[in-house]
Amino acid sequence: MTIAILGANGVYGRHLTPRLVARGRNVRALVRRPEAAGVARGCGADIRVADIFDKPSLVAALEGCDICVNLATSLPGPSGRGDFATNDRVRREGVPILIEACREAGVERLIQQSISWVGASGDTLADEFSTYEPEGDDIGARAIRAARDMEDNVQGSDLDWLILRGGLFYGPGTGFDDDWFARAAAGKLRFPGDGSDFVTLLHIADMAAATVAAIEAWPSRQTIIVADDMPVTWRDLFSYLAAVAGTEPPQEGGPRYLPSFRMSNALARRTLQWAPRYPDYRAGLVR
Repeated sequence: MTIAILGANGVYGRHLTPRLVARGRNVRALVRRPEAAGVARGCGADIRVADIFDKPSLVAALEGCDICVNLATSLPGPSGRGDFATNDRVRREGVPILIEACREAGVERLIQQSISWVGASGDTLADEFSTYEPEGDDIGARAIRAARDMEDNVQGSDLDWLILRGGLFYGPGTGFDDDWFARAAAGKLRFPGDGSDFVTLLHIADMAAATVAAIEAWPSRQTIIVADDMPVTWRDLFSYLAAVAGTEPPQEGGPRYLPSFRMSNALARRTLQWAPRYPDYRAGLVR
């Protein structure tokens, strides 16, 4: 089996590639910058140049593959790279191009990365059937609508698809936990709002492991939330970080970038025979 990973240079792809290789899968890394594909090259993956907005490059790179895993994003993180406008375009314009390219290349199966907070339900434990309609037109609301449009395109296609809605990633390469600890140590960590909103986290290694499990189980045409076992309020999360850093608890008043989302991983556990190695933030946020 040959598995194409579009966006293989990203942190998700860098964790996924070696796990697939360890399972004996042939991996083809589809990247815009082959000089940055160090992990894929080190794992012996076949590296091809392709862009999600360039269908001919996609078709050429996908030929002979059995599955495409689309991890192409441009979400900004602590490093400052990426921007929301480009990410929205990747989701709205790029994914339909990729679907057409898969058809032309004869790739019948597609795994699409998505975000679990498209179904945010505040304090209520939410599942794959929960819905959320963001108010206003801020960056977060637009990002959620773009993710929903992306999912609609995948679900409406004639491909054999899976959508994996990840929690908020942390862990090696994501930059989030490094940033949180640095701000906690400097006494600059602030609760988003009053800290009462929920956040559902996921260690990036657990996302990669769940993707491998999804490929092996292949519960066709399902949307699945991949998250840890313990959604947490920002107040509890950031208070823990401050305690680890040995500083005073954070103050209120930080910016709120995400809705409150408390998501269940029950379907992933049941259908993928998967469980997170890092069941909560305390297990994963170790210094």
